[in-house]
Amino acid sequence: MQQNKTTSSLLNWYHTEKRILPFRDIDNPYLIWLSEVMLQQTQVSTMVPYFEKWVSKFPTINSVAIASEESCLKLWEGLGYYSRCRNFQKAAKLIVKNHQGIIPNNWTEFRALPGVGDYTAAAVLSIAFNKTYPVIDGNVKRVMARMLGLKNLTKRNMSRINKYLSHIISIENPGDFNQSLMELGASICSPKNPGCGKCPVSFNCKAFSMGEAESYPKIIKKKKTPHYEVVAGLVWRNDKFYIQKREEGGMLAGLWEFPGGKVQKNESSEDCVIREIKEELNITVAVGDYISTIQHAYTHFSITMTGYHCRYLDGEPEAIGCANWKWLNAKDLDTLPFPKANHKLFDKIPGLNPFND
Repeated sequence: MQQNKTTSSLLNWYHTEKRILPFRDIDNPYLIWLSEVMLQQTQVSTMVPYFEKWVSKFPTINSVAIASEESCLKLWEGLGYYSRCRNFQKAAKLIVKNHQGIIPNNWTEFRALPGVGDYTAAAVLSIAFNKTYPVIDGNVKRVMARMLGLKNLTKRNMSRINKYLSHIISIENPGDFNQSLMELGASICSPKNPGCGKCPVSFNCKAFSMGEAESYPKIIKKKKTPHYEVVAGLVWRNDKFYIQKREEGGMLAGLWEFPGGKVQKNESSEDCVIREIKEELNITVAVGDYISTIQHAYTHFSITMTGYHCRYLDGEPEAIGCANWKWLNAKDLDTLPFPKANHKLFDKIPGLNPFND
């Protein structure tokens, strides 16, 4: 009976206290799937504007399938983890090609789509199709570790969590059950200072009963992320500057960027710009005025990027280590997808060649 009480208490609390979000309480598998993909490694407050902008441009799975990759990446610009976007479009194309534009409602076919892992499959199938698959994200792990009194999230303990959730998941409403646990972790059962007095299932929480909710689960200290000094060069030729498209398969694949790279030991930033541009483009430049220095953090490392105006001297650009290249007018910057770090230099770029060539 305790487990039935836990389930009903979660659902009653969720139906009363859940946040109003544009991807909730809808009967549209495409939008539910899109929201789950966008929310991976991303806070709700950051994701919602991107979701609304995307849906306005691509209201159906078919519209995603026929769009250019560049237009999809442009809408995703700034959200990060761009492989999510590319895989989502690849999956959309397969659904149109192999499933007549209808999103599969079974584990085997949906899980086989590009970018769909166990978490995404369980979330979409439970919320959109009422399938009884437990969803275990970071919030749910924390909630369940406290409820079951699990200090460490070992493989064995994760198996215990999955087994317990499979036992108490609502048969009638598995989607709302899963969302109730995720919502609980996001709003009440927070990593620090959890609001146990407001928790609908504190009666069934071992960590709470011991008065040690905040110490569950044990937090593993993150390793210090490496930091790199990098440069970027705006290579001017007449009133256009050079940009290049990153190759497929790597980090930030498909995005455009300014040429540049890491500063080597005992190398000046100016010398690095000249060397990197020669190695990447096989052209010769002269370094001009300093533009700006920006800081940017990625998931596994951070950078300090210094930008310089560069005068084109000679040579014809070659696509060495990039997928494509072009000369671009400053007014056309907003038409192409760029990494967020490059965006931080945009407002420093003049509309005309600073060398007055």
